[in-house]
Amino acid sequence: MKRFIWTLAIALPFVTAACSKEEAPPAAAEETAIAEEQAIQNADELAENSVPDTESVEVVEESAAVTEPDDQAIVLARAGDAVATTTNWQFKEGQHYTRLVPTQPTVGSADKIEVAEIFMYSCPHCFDLETFINQWEKNKDPGVRLVRIPAVFNQLAQMHAQLYYTEYFLGKSGALKDPHAFRVMVFEEFHRRGNRLTSKTAIQRLFVRAGVSEEEFNRTWDSFEVNQALRVAADLARRYNVASVPMVVVNGKYRTDAGSAGSYPKLIELIDELTVREGLR
Repeated sequence: MKRFIWTLAIALPFVTAACSKEEAPPAAAEETAIAEEQAIQNADELAENSVPDTESVEVVEESAAVTEPDDQAIVLARAGDAVATTTNWQFKEGQHYTRLVPTQPTVGSADKIEVAEIFMYSCPHCFDLETFINQWEKNKDPGVRLVRIPAVFNQLAQMHAQLYYTEYFLGKSGALKDPHAFRVMVFEEFHRRGNRLTSKTAIQRLFVRAGVSEEEFNRTWDSFEVNQALRVAADLARRYNVASVPMVVVNGKYRTDAGSAGSYPKLIELIDELTVREGLR
């Protein structure tokens, strides 16, 4: 099967809030000064610079065609598997999560069960979820992979999505030494320091503070890899029917959020239950 390969503390009260497409705050006055072109480069021209491990977005269509519910099972090495083999599940379809029909493509290959978090740096609820999802990632089953997909609801979100993939590929190349710390810094910069990161220049300064040279930043910001990843993210958001964030999609099959689960801690429990379900296929 072809797929895209990129590679707590305190219990909160029930969570029903999310950043929706309609309610996403418009860019502030200074955001209208964004001068950078966000247009995706022509795929035919960019293909010459393609890296070997990045596939064309057209693979999405092929992935959708070959993704079947009865794929070979991925057996998780979770301690609670003996309990999970029963039908006494804590969460219910239609109440706590929705099944995507047909099952949609994922970012990575079929060697692991994929948990995709769809987020925006400007979303306060995504910021709140960070502590929980990061703690979960440290302790997750080795047969599970976490990926993040930036949602694009407006012009500012488009720029922040480009920021995320620049961050991702600089981290992958080693130019960004601590991607996790940088991700925290971006959230902190936006939500606590009031830096809305509304221009390429403002974003570049953040990378420079993290030890990335201007040359490395500029080379990656407008790279084929980043532009291709943006196209794939937009396609997956459409396929997953993303209308609000944060949202979680498990293996292209189950969609949920903290409001449906009941709280952030419950969302983490639901993610674990859904990955166990997938492991028992």
